[in-house]
Amino acid sequence: MHKIFTVFLVGFIFGTFIRSFLNFGPAFAGFFALVGVALIITHFLYGKEKIIIFISLIFFSVSLGIFRYDISANNEESIFFEENIGKTVSFKGVVVDEPDQREDYTRLVVKVGDINILVYHEHYPEFNYGDEAEIKGKVKRPDNFSDDFNWPLYLAKDNIFYEIFYPKMELVSTGNGFWLKDGLFAVKKRFLQNVSQIIPSPHSALLGGLVVGSKEAMGKELLDDFRKVGIIHIVVLSGYNVTIVVLAMMRIFSFLPQVFGIALGSVGIILFALLTGASATIVRASIMAFIVVLAKATGRIHSITIALFVAGFLMVFHNPKILVFDPSFQLSFLATVGLIYFSPPFERKLKFIPEGWNLREVTTATLSTQVFVLPFLLYKMGEISIVSLPVNLLILIFVPVTMLFGFLTGLLGFFGTIFSVPFAWPAYFLLAYDLKVVDIFSSIPFASVNLKVPLWIMSLIYVIYAVIILKLNSDKRVLKASDFDIIDDI
Repeated sequence: MHKIFTVFLVGFIFGTFIRSFLNFGPAFAGFFALVGVALIITHFLYGKEKIIIFISLIFFSVSLGIFRYDISANNEESIFFEENIGKTVSFKGVVVDEPDQREDYTRLVVKVGDINILVYHEHYPEFNYGDEAEIKGKVKRPDNFSDDFNWPLYLAKDNIFYEIFYPKMELVSTGNGFWLKDGLFAVKKRFLQNVSQIIPSPHSALLGGLVVGSKEAMGKELLDDFRKVGIIHIVVLSGYNVTIVVLAMMRIFSFLPQVFGIALGSVGIILFALLTGASATIVRASIMAFIVVLAKATGRIHSITIALFVAGFLMVFHNPKILVFDPSFQLSFLATVGLIYFSPPFERKLKFIPEGWNLREVTTATLSTQVFVLPFLLYKMGEISIVSLPVNLLILIFVPVTMLFGFLTGLLGFFGTIFSVPFAWPAYFLLAYDLKVVDIFSSIPFASVNLKVPLWIMSLIYVIYAVIILKLNSDKRVLKASDFDIIDDI
């Protein structure tokens, strides 16, 4: 059964992958399916070789991957907008995601019929999730502004095929979204207001990124500094942040049997994902974090690997475009693989590092994930931070307690600012420390260097990694849960 699942998974992923680049029409998927049928008939009529069954399964799964992508691509055009590219049009649409506020503008995802449009709007008047607006502006298709990053296809994974810059917008009605999501976004917005009332910027902006994944008001320059020193993952609400919350819950309830600890950790993942808006990125990070929690709790690498690939398959099946065009999915998946397979050997080699302040845990997690995602980053971005390891070690050991004080600051703010003060002060000093570390290291000449690698080199490195993983996996020693006593750095 395990071999059948592996063959099916590989075939489906391969079919999705080739369809991401090539479109020969529905007949292409039908061809692979017919070959699969022909092989099955041949097997039953003329032979008993099991290999024929596996080959036919590959053709069937490839056709399924192509077919699933074709379905997701059926609604990529709107006759109305296609006929009016470059023209000023007027239409009504509903804001279907949380507004993404940047320094100079706010990005809104507006749903019109079966498609989404990305609207770049001034900060005021404000529009929120669920607002219906009358929009008048010039429609255009997204431009591919980089050879290394396909912006139109990146947007297409979220069903966004058109952009409008600074249109005239008038509010028509409110409350047109899902009531639960609307309530969660409202709580998140009020939480950020509670924090900003007592903690100044950019400290409050950093805290918003740490706790609820908000990048509002951080500014492009500060975000660039975080990228330069290799610590941007703490402010994009990645699996790292989610896992901190879950592990904290599991430690609180560590006196209970393990099964209850895992259950409470799972509940924590769901609640945290809902609290932060349950966007596609957060859901993916939460799934990866849940797999890491299982790895930590059970120490069963083989079973956890199956769970990881099943989760990856389900996410790709739900949205085939993320396989090739969503770097966040790719990074989360690679980082989780690195954490599962590379952390135990790193842990055993780093026994000389003291365990106090979670120093060994942070070092192990940082090394294992960054070593594994490095080839991908060099291929995609062509930039490497040479100060990433020391910066991560200096900052990550304090992130859990920073998140705790920051969360209490925002939470108690619902009852009155005075209740937040005792927790806001330590949160402020910890945030100031983080910002100072980033400022010092980002100012170092050559803190990051450009090193672009071609696709074949990246592929070769991952083949080497695969060989290393197979060698590690050939060790039949049963890993203990303590081998996974680490913090996720996805």
